[in-house]
Amino acid sequence: MTKFMYLFRGGREKMAAMSAEESQKHMQAWGAWMKSLGEKGILVDGLPLSKDGKQVKGRGKIITDGPFAEGSEVVGGYLIVNADGIDEAVELTKRCPIFDTGGEVEVREILNMDM
Repeated sequence: MTKFMYLFRGGREKMAAMSAEESQKHMQAWGAWMKSLGEKGILVDGLPLSKDGKQVKGRGKIITDGPFAEGSEVVGGYLIVNADGIDEAVELTKRCPIFDTGGEVEVREILNMDM
């Protein structure tokens, strides 16, 4: 098995416009999807990210407040999953609730650094 990272982007605008009931239902869908991945032994780790942050450049000489991209491009969270290849990792995203809010998932293989 290979580890892959899902980077979740976008969807915040639609989430912000949801009623409390709609938001709760959407978060329950996230919980159910993540639980199903966990029950299959696929989910390794993952959490939402704060909308605030800092960007550090030049060994700390330049520190900028975030976010760092257009609203639809801001990374809102991540998951790490196990899959047999990138095609399987992509297939696993198809039930992700982020698509219900117009968001997207970037799938990236996590490489080993043998030292």
